[in-house]
Amino acid sequence: MKKLIVFFISMTMLLLSGCGPQPAATQDSSSAYVSIKDDMGRTVNLTKKPERIVVTSASFLEPLEAVDGADLVVGRPDSKTKMPAYAKSLPSVGKVYQVDAEKIIACNPDLVIVNKGMNEKLVDTLESNGIKTLVLDMKSYEDVKREVGILAQVTGAKDKGDALVADMDAKIQAVRDKIPQDKRRVSVIHSTSQGLSVQLDGSIAGSIARMLGWDNVAAGTTPLENNPDAAPYSLETLVNQNPELLFVTSMGELSTIKSEMDETMKTNPAWQSVDAVKQGRVYYLPQDLFLLSPGIHYPEAVEKMAKCVYPEVFK
Repeated sequence: MKKLIVFFISMTMLLLSGCGPQPAATQDSSSAYVSIKDDMGRTVNLTKKPERIVVTSASFLEPLEAVDGADLVVGRPDSKTKMPAYAKSLPSVGKVYQVDAEKIIACNPDLVIVNKGMNEKLVDTLESNGIKTLVLDMKSYEDVKREVGILAQVTGAKDKGDALVADMDAKIQAVRDKIPQDKRRVSVIHSTSQGLSVQLDGSIAGSIARMLGWDNVAAGTTPLENNPDAAPYSLETLVNQNPELLFVTSMGELSTIKSEMDETMKTNPAWQSVDAVKQGRVYYLPQDLFLLSPGIHYPEAVEKMAKCVYPEVFK
């Protein structure tokens, strides 16, 4: 009788435990299709290969195409640059600086690749709607190589990702091998309708100058509060730094900015005292490679900057 009572008590406790609150289910990353640490420091577990991807920056479109992901993309932002043919007819989710969460959701994606530094505010809204997000940074060349590897994991084309990175590395090394190994002293000025700023090593042009073995005279300068890759412009400081090469990046019509800056340099005695200006070594860099990330076109950007200074070795 005692054994029977114990049996009924045990069964009752077992049944009650099944009706009570259960611990929240946790995803076992070992059972995921792929587990990725994104550039917000989050571990993102994808349970299966994504079938519908939306990107918030056009910089992701060509890398995705290179790793067999073009057929998976169902939405992208408007962009004047970096729009491969396959993406032109895809639904727009808004301007790159004003991506619309509702337009993303309307695309019914199972993964949204978010551009770090521009669209992170979308993450909470998308995740609350059951949409996985992956926040990636495509600014520096090291970023690009890492993100190519991540996108190749997402699409299941790791070999193609590895091959693309190896090809980019080889092309950049070929440019380095072509040019003299001189330590050139350079400055990078960024021009907008609001004025000028100085680009530091973390900027696209600044990082490429460093890749070419050149010294940015602004290195170590205190950056702007809202932009760690730029510093305040001062003509007096530039005159004292006296760079031998001056590169100009711009936001706006390049021909207009070039005309205005050329006139200013020609008529201002302070500008005329700078070696780069005196020797005619002022170079204007194209927006498609130096305003936003060149992505997998980093080798072209490296060659473009090197070719400005040493055109004879690229004939």
